[in-house]
Amino acid sequence: MIKKLTRQGHSSALIIDRTMMNLMDIDRDTPLKVTVRGRKLIVEPLTDAERRGKFKELLEKDTKRNAKLYRRLAK
Repeated sequence: MIKKLTRQGHSSALIIDRTMMNLMDIDRDTPLKVTVRGRKLIVEPLTDAERRGKFKELLEKDTKRNAKLYRRLAK
């Protein structure tokens, strides 16, 4: 399948049509991992382990950032 980039504001976008989404078993809400290897662009859904790791990382960051607020709320 050959695709062209489309203009999206000041950026370019690669449209993933319904057929490709079905083949990849993804939908609009599926978090995707995008990597570049040489001149190849690789798009793949995050695994459950990767999603859990990302959630844990964000939760820890939030907890550190809002520690004082959480302590006040707990009182």
